[in-house]
Amino acid sequence: MFLNKKKLAAIIAGSLVTGSVLTLGGLGWLLDLHSVRDVSDWARFVGVKKFIEARYVEPVDSATLLDGAVGGMVRSLGDPHSLYMPAKQFKALQDHTIASFGGIGVTMGFKDDKVTVISVLEGTPGEGAGIKAGDEILAVDGTPVSEYQPDEVALHIRGDVGTQVTLTLHREGQDDFEVEITRDLIHVPTAKGKMLPDTDHIGYIRIASFSENTADEFNQALDELESDNMKGLIIDLRENGGGLITSVVAIAQRVVPAGPIVSVKQRDGSTEEHDSELAENKYPIVVLIDGNSASASEILAGALQDTGAGTLVGTKSYGKGSVQVVLPLLHHDGLKLTIARYYTPSGRCIDGTGIEPDVEADLQQGATGDTQLQKAIEVMKEKLAS
Repeated sequence: MFLNKKKLAAIIAGSLVTGSVLTLGGLGWLLDLHSVRDVSDWARFVGVKKFIEARYVEPVDSATLLDGAVGGMVRSLGDPHSLYMPAKQFKALQDHTIASFGGIGVTMGFKDDKVTVISVLEGTPGEGAGIKAGDEILAVDGTPVSEYQPDEVALHIRGDVGTQVTLTLHREGQDDFEVEITRDLIHVPTAKGKMLPDTDHIGYIRIASFSENTADEFNQALDELESDNMKGLIIDLRENGGGLITSVVAIAQRVVPAGPIVSVKQRDGSTEEHDSELAENKYPIVVLIDGNSASASEILAGALQDTGAGTLVGTKSYGKGSVQVVLPLLHHDGLKLTIARYYTPSGRCIDGTGIEPDVEADLQQGATGDTQLQKAIEVMKEKLAS
């Protein structure tokens, strides 16, 4: 049986219409399109992309446009802790969580819209290039740091071992200058302890960040101090910008008495609570904090303060009471997105406000020693005496 041309054309046209409807319906389902506005927004996005590809004065790469669009979406949130990371930055973030990465060996602080070198590790490329504590970083590879979010600055300084990075620096009393540094493998112990001299067994543990290995390093340092008859513990969280919540919870379970450590609340109201089962504290604790103590540092400091297990000494903390999830994407890139806020045991959300110390102590310019640590030792001696 043969169909005439008109009937055949009608069938073909009908099939095309049906197929188009089904395709658009499937696309709408995939893109979660529920309204005319949703459809028009997607049409606007695709139209602009196609127009740029066709008419921009120079050839453009489609993937680069999409990266820019994703980055723009994240920046539109106005959240300094949510970040789109291209492949190179995403790898740097992954390396940082295991505390081993290609870098230059400097610790940075972020305050008053400035990026300042806090310390330089011995034997690292940063020390070899002559970088000093107190230097202000103005630009990375010619891009002013003001164009980056704080988390991005460190990610741009890190990179593959053997590659180079150029920093523009400001040093008090000198003209601004540039240093070109070859990155090397940097392995940073994130928690180190010692018995403070001339203090009658006051232990000290410095936690630089909360990475995958930090809890193990902290526990080893704590065990060694306890076996050496430690009578009091000072935990130094200054310049610690945070890290993994699993790491700080594991540490808190060694020093925070039984009960809540931190509660994490998401937009839908669901709450995840992390608790300690520590029967009692064996010794008094003093915690050092400053304006760069953030996120996981504030979880530990807040839990010790709220439970009365620790006394905070220093200056008000940064105030980052939000939780981010890291989502790997399809092209070795990634997305870090704020998904929740955390609350200390007393129910405080310190996001944007920070934690006030129990004892205020500033670093005094020109002092011969660490005045904040000296104050912490003084507070500890008072505790031990009472």
